[in-house]
Amino acid sequence: MAKPTRPRFRSPLTDLRRIADRRVLRRDLAAGVVLGIESVPDGLARGLLVGAAPLSGLYGYLFGMVAAAVVTATPLVVVQATGALAIIVADVDLAAFPDPARALATLTVLTGGVLVVGGLLGVGGLLRFVSTAVMTGFVAAVGVNIVLSQLGTLTGADLGVGNRLEQLLRLLTAPGRIDLASTAVGVVTVVLVVLLTRTRLGALGMVVAVVVGSALAALFGGLGHPVQLMRDLVDVPRSLPGAVLPAFGESLALLLPAVSLAFVGAVQGAAVSASVARREDAPTNPSRDITGQGVGNLVSGLFQGMPVGGSSSASSLAAAAGGRTRLVPLSAAVVMALVIVLLGGAVGLVAMPALAGLLVVVGASTVRPAQLVSVARVGLVQLTVLTVTFVLTMIVPLQYAVLVGVGLSIVLHVVRQSGTLVLVQAHLVAGGRIRESEPVAEVPAGQVVVLQPYGSIFFASAAALEARLPTVTPESRGSVVILRLRGVEDAGATFTDVLDRYAAALRAAGSRLVIVLDSPRLLRQLRVTGVLDVLGEENVYRGNEWVGHALRRAHRDAHAWVTEQGG
Repeated sequence: MAKPTRPRFRSPLTDLRRIADRRVLRRDLAAGVVLGIESVPDGLARGLLVGAAPLSGLYGYLFGMVAAAVVTATPLVVVQATGALAIIVADVDLAAFPDPARALATLTVLTGGVLVVGGLLGVGGLLRFVSTAVMTGFVAAVGVNIVLSQLGTLTGADLGVGNRLEQLLRLLTAPGRIDLASTAVGVVTVVLVVLLTRTRLGALGMVVAVVVGSALAALFGGLGHPVQLMRDLVDVPRSLPGAVLPAFGESLALLLPAVSLAFVGAVQGAAVSASVARREDAPTNPSRDITGQGVGNLVSGLFQGMPVGGSSSASSLAAAAGGRTRLVPLSAAVVMALVIVLLGGAVGLVAMPALAGLLVVVGASTVRPAQLVSVARVGLVQLTVLTVTFVLTMIVPLQYAVLVGVGLSIVLHVVRQSGTLVLVQAHLVAGGRIRESEPVAEVPAGQVVVLQPYGSIFFASAAALEARLPTVTPESRGSVVILRLRGVEDAGATFTDVLDRYAAALRAAGSRLVIVLDSPRLLRQLRVTGVLDVLGEENVYRGNEWVGHALRRAHRDAHAWVTEQGG
């Protein structure tokens, strides 16, 4: 049967050939228009979430999307600012820097640099080891943080400084702070977003909701109840931003947040890439997609944009609108640029409570109770990691919370893996069969004992194995203990120390330790650590493709030796 050919990754040139098909061209342009229009209020909302530079979300969407589209392996992975990235940036004290907007641009460039290096080093394949419990707890807490962070803008209340839980408490204990006009605009926007996105408008319902909310704000303003607008916070230029150089002197202070942003962006981007690849029935290259996200951040930062990453909602919208190639994000960027240049004045009239209402819906949709329950039911370790990550994300800056959550996940995983090691005694019987039982408590005299460990063998499980090995006593004379390590590739120095001590104890009692293995790497470790000198070359048996052949040879030789000893 012919071997199936593996589909190759689609390069930008491949997409250009597909675009030559007029039907593909029309669908991609239409999808790009939809994505571009939807991205304007969405980008403004992400910039509002950051706080330091409201227009940074708009610029990040525009320039990050264009640059990443040229590099990513998966054509329909749309790179934009995400809620998780925005809330991490919001927790960075950019106001403490002399120029907050330039500090944000520097942070974005640093994030891009970390992602590019990671992508070139091929870290995409390592992302599968990131705990689902960590990301589930983190994303859920991000959703709650997004909602809480917008309560002040949504209600027009000045909630002062402090963390988001403190601001919520102030709002609940002092309802007189609430501005009714702002609250009405925000609530109307929330209701419209929820209702309209379920109609044929889809994602464009968000645009309509923000427009209606802003029109309501203008009505309140005409009646003498002004509502805060975008132009009250920043001058909205009718031109694209110029390039700015990062403030490299502030790089050290921004390095840790940049690493956290890169980590979250890479993990979320990998999930988006995998989802798009499954939908398109195409291969993916996580490392190249990470590199593409990095390039998107580099360009976004140079043009005063915020950090960006693979966006699940934007990628899904592009596909749902009929998009198939890289022309979708490229044409969406053109639409955004036209809106900025031609309708900059209208952008300044967008009501801030309307954007806050949009963010409240986005944040609430991020929290998925069913997924939280599903992860919590897996086991105590997952529940612990999820809970700790969620709580930390709520009370400490997010760049620290996500790293602590990852560290905790790794530690608990090591503890769990070290506790799963099982040691059984194997009995070779006639007919080539092997019967397993609990190992003997002590090494008997004049016997052959075959031991088979199951589970992860590494430094943390070495002590567990040593505790389970049969005890060597002065009466353990003339015996052979065979330890079968088939399938073990890397034992580590701690494990080889256990073998060294056990071999020495058996030799002191007049017995032998025999190792059966099939890994050249493990054999090399035994040699360089000196364990092979203690065992003797004759006591190490190399396995091959025939399972059990080396074990039976070792078992036969061991019985012959025991017989010679008078056992």
